[in-house]
Amino acid sequence: VAGILVVFVGLTSVARNLASGIENESTATVAIEPGLEVVFVIEPGTPASVVGTDLASVGLIADAGDFQSTVRSLGVADELQAGSYTLVTGSELETIVNTLIAGPDPTDVYKVTVIEGLTIDGVLASLSEQTPYTVTQFASQLTNGAIDSPYLPEEAPEGSGDLVRWEGLLAPDTYEFAVEASPSEILERMADTLVDRVRDQDWSFIEGIDLDPYDGLIIASLIEKEAKLDEERPVIASVITNRLEEGMALQIDATIIYALGVNSGEVTTADLQVESPYNTYLYTGLPPTPIGGVRTASIEAAASPADTDYYYYVLIDSDGTHGFSETLEEHNEKKQAAKDAGVLTP
Repeated sequence: VAGILVVFVGLTSVARNLASGIENESTATVAIEPGLEVVFVIEPGTPASVVGTDLASVGLIADAGDFQSTVRSLGVADELQAGSYTLVTGSELETIVNTLIAGPDPTDVYKVTVIEGLTIDGVLASLSEQTPYTVTQFASQLTNGAIDSPYLPEEAPEGSGDLVRWEGLLAPDTYEFAVEASPSEILERMADTLVDRVRDQDWSFIEGIDLDPYDGLIIASLIEKEAKLDEERPVIASVITNRLEEGMALQIDATIIYALGVNSGEVTTADLQVESPYNTYLYTGLPPTPIGGVRTASIEAAASPADTDYYYYVLIDSDGTHGFSETLEEHNEKKQAAKDAGVLTP
């Protein structure tokens, strides 16, 4: 075997220039030595047309049109299985189609799940527990420039390590990786997935209040920490953006917990004085970075907040329901009712 190429299908930001002479969008034959193993990963939901284009772009098949015609004639366009495959250049088209219908060999792949809300340290710890690699190996790929993102800040906040620049930029999800996937390949896929999710949104509203998509991602991270119910995410987003437009301090306890680096289960009056750019009680505006990884629903809410006049919210039920208010007086009444009901600590 001359070497191994790794191709992820269905990720818009993954480069297809994996070998000399490979064209990004061409469906024509690419001259690649027969017998070359290619790790070919199909993302869930990728249409057959994209699979065919990428097969052709790395020389696994001669022409994407032939692939599409074949899967259509066989009626299997919707039966191509997501997952990781080790394919060989020079194989018959029918062999490749049959392999993609049969599905990947489970011994060649494994799944990794990264949950929402984790800080970057938590993400790397989770990856380390589920892969053969250490936290240090992952962290070094993020700090040495091996991985990039269009949303990566140029500098870390004062007093923070360089790794903090990556806060919130690795998408939480369940991924399937080839067993030989390297730390950089794992991280790049997570970073690319986050970029795709951000770019899928219409940020017109956010840009209309002099913010940008990275600011939207910061807002999404606040929503992620504050919301328990999906239907409340756009409403919490509206409170955040309403307060930002009025120049009000956000006063979000989750940012205090992030600044402290530990969650004791209760934010005290003393905690509110912690000196940190993440302290949204001391400083107006958004914190300098996201405060954790976010799900798509939080990104969508940040991009499209509900249209409300709310400036306050408070937890009023143990199921995660919040009460929203336009005035401080109304807010205090709901807060007291929640304390009386035992939902909040007196």
